[in-house]
Amino acid sequence: MQGTIVKGIAGFYYIKTDEGIIECKARGKFRHNELTPMVGDIVEIEVKNGKGVIDKIYPRSNQLIRPAVSNVTQALVVFALKNPEINEDLLNKFLINCEFNNLKVIVCFNKLDLASSEETNEIVDMIRSTGYEVLFIKAKEGYGIDQVKEKLKKNITVFCGPSGVGKSTILNTIAGRELMETGEISERLRRGKHTTRHSELIDVGEGFVVDTPGFSSMDIDFISKQELENCFPEFQEYIGNCKFTGCAHHKEPNCAIKNAVENSEINVKRYEFYVKTLEEIMNRKQW
Repeated sequence: MQGTIVKGIAGFYYIKTDEGIIECKARGKFRHNELTPMVGDIVEIEVKNGKGVIDKIYPRSNQLIRPAVSNVTQALVVFALKNPEINEDLLNKFLINCEFNNLKVIVCFNKLDLASSEETNEIVDMIRSTGYEVLFIKAKEGYGIDQVKEKLKKNITVFCGPSGVGKSTILNTIAGRELMETGEISERLRRGKHTTRHSELIDVGEGFVVDTPGFSSMDIDFISKQELENCFPEFQEYIGNCKFTGCAHHKEPNCAIKNAVENSEINVKRYEFYVKTLEEIMNRKQW
C-alpha cells in the first residue's frame, strides 16, 4: 500500500493512504542505510493486524532541513509589511533558500493595512522585479485567503517567514479551525515569539501545507560562490553574456549583469544584496 507521511512523532509515522491514516514504524534496514523517514516522503507500507510497517521510501525530489520535510513543490514566503518591521535581507535569504531547493516561490505580504504606500511600493517593486508572484492579504480579516487557497491546490506547500508575520493565522483560516498555535508580537522586542513546534503535513483539500517553526535569522553558509548566481532568477537571461568566463558579476569589467543593473533591468537593491552575500562567501573561504 502506498501513502504519504504526514506526521512523525517519537519513531511513529502517520501515513495518509486511500484507506485513511495508518500509524507505522520504520523497518530497521533504513537505520542501517542511514535513511530516516521524513514528513512528505512517499512510502510503501505493509499492514498486518492493524499494525503498519514502512517497507520502502521512494526517491525524494528535494529535502528541506528546517523544517524537516521532503517533496515540497512550492514555498509561500510570508512577510508582514509592518509589525514586525520587514527585514529585506532576511526576505532575500528566504528567496535564495527556496531557489536553492528548486521551489516555486509565491511571496505573500500580510498586514497590508499597517504599511504606507511608499514602503509597500519599494519592497513590492523589488520582489516583482525578480518575476515572483506577489499576493496581498489581511489574514485576520480573511482578505485574500481565497487567493492563497487556490495556489495550494495539487501542491505540497511550505509556509516560511519570520515569527509574528501571521503564518499560523493564515493556515488556521485556510483550514477553518485551530491547527497551529498563534502567538503575539513581543511588545518589548517587536519580534514574533516562536509558536509552531513540529513539521506536519496538513490536508487542505487538493493539496498539503506544512507550517514551519518561525525564526528571525537564516544562514545560507552552505551556498557556494558558483551556486549563488543561480539563486537569483532575474540574473539568468544575462548569465553567459559577460566578457569573462566565470564572471562573478562583482568587480569584473563588461559584466552583463552589472550593465543590466545600470540600465534598471535588474533591481539595484537585489544586486547589492547579491554582492554583499558574495563577499561574505568569499571572506568565509579565506578562513
